[in-house]
Amino acid sequence: MKRRDFFKNTSIGLASSSFILPGMAFSPPNVEDFALEKGKKAKNIIFMVSDGMSSGTLNMADVFLRMKEGRGSHWLDLYRNNRVNRGLMDMASANSVITDSAAASSSWGGGVRVKNGRLNIGLNNEEYMPILQKFKKAGKKVGCVTTVPITHATPAGFCVNSKSRGDQEEIANKYLALKFDVMLGGGGKYFDKRKDGRDLYSEFRTSGYHVVNDKTAMAAIDSKKPVLGVFDEEGLPYDLDRMHDPAFEAKVPTIAEMTKKAIDLMKDHKNGFVMQVEGGKVDWAAHANDAAGLIYDQIAFDHAIKVALDFAEKDRNTLVIITSDHGNANPGLYYGDKADKNFEKLFHFKFTNNWVLMGHQKDGSVAELVERIHLAQGYKMNDDQIKFVFDKYQAQSSEGTYNEYKLPFREYAMYQSEHTSCAFGGTEHSADFTELAMFGPGSEKMKPFMKNTDMHTFLLNVAHVENKF
Repeated sequence: MKRRDFFKNTSIGLASSSFILPGMAFSPPNVEDFALEKGKKAKNIIFMVSDGMSSGTLNMADVFLRMKEGRGSHWLDLYRNNRVNRGLMDMASANSVITDSAAASSSWGGGVRVKNGRLNIGLNNEEYMPILQKFKKAGKKVGCVTTVPITHATPAGFCVNSKSRGDQEEIANKYLALKFDVMLGGGGKYFDKRKDGRDLYSEFRTSGYHVVNDKTAMAAIDSKKPVLGVFDEEGLPYDLDRMHDPAFEAKVPTIAEMTKKAIDLMKDHKNGFVMQVEGGKVDWAAHANDAAGLIYDQIAFDHAIKVALDFAEKDRNTLVIITSDHGNANPGLYYGDKADKNFEKLFHFKFTNNWVLMGHQKDGSVAELVERIHLAQGYKMNDDQIKFVFDKYQAQSSEGTYNEYKLPFREYAMYQSEHTSCAFGGTEHSADFTELAMFGPGSEKMKPFMKNTDMHTFLLNVAHVENKF
């Protein structure tokens, strides 16, 4: 069944959600609980990336939680309670002040700025060994967790060399040869629906891997073998869509669940572990100007932050790094008489703009589109706005596909902003300096302003691993 047909036939529940309006009190931190000896080795490192997170994204997720649940985000509570070292990072690539995810991750992974689109391949085609390969050679367990294809640019930048981030089938081949310990995310079509006809799932199993494709199977696996978990053919569903679709909720783990499982699988290794955790759909939502997709996936990532911090607080040998690779679309909550009440409408959204637009049938009626929007998001656009959106389907010769901009994501978001007061500055990456926070051993060595390539050496140094490979 086609994915959009599945969406159309999915039952949409509209149970109302309760919320708590703000009025919080923050307890002061017990500083001794979080004190760590300066100079202590980081046995484990959890490197967390909210891909494409602009400062407005971080802010809106926090405001959303304070208005809806009466609490702040775990990320900003770290700042409020002075529990982390905080700074900014310059993420420029070799050929632009505005990086893509491949060059951004490569700056951390290989320690060198490369051209956008490349993975740890220099200006003269020289190859730089990615950092997870270095940590693996040093005896640590290593892995990646993501909500987009595990072969996508951000995890790949920590793992492999490639002249093109788009060669995801070849990246999957390289993962097989590397035998990393835990790889969890999406991207099934690069393993079992390949152009070359290979069944990489079978090859991974033959190579000694646990291979799992749903969260029940993921929960049951042990650490006796390395793990490949792939839970969607492409990116995982947006968290808002996952929460309101029983089929998704039954099969697809959250980023917090994947993070916890990855930690559990690697935490007992005598030499420690290093893992990257990516909230990749934050970036996809920003490209699409999808406010609900953006905020709910940022909050999902925030839950994963808590998983990492809970482990680090107990373990006391783990450095947690929280950052982004670049800004995207510069979203924000904008002033108006109804801004607060408009923003509260997002509390009751059941599905994202992606779900609405990708699920509407090209041969469907205007009335069906109106109903779909109302059922999913609880409001009605005016007649001219609906006509514009509807006509976009009639004008295209094939089904619209995300990131090809055949469907009116940008215009839909502009119309939607009248109901949510959330607006975007564009649909592309921006040159923002990114947020950087660290908790745990080695965090005291962090500078308040870092160049992206300095992170590579920093990670090796705090883990007391020689850069000799």
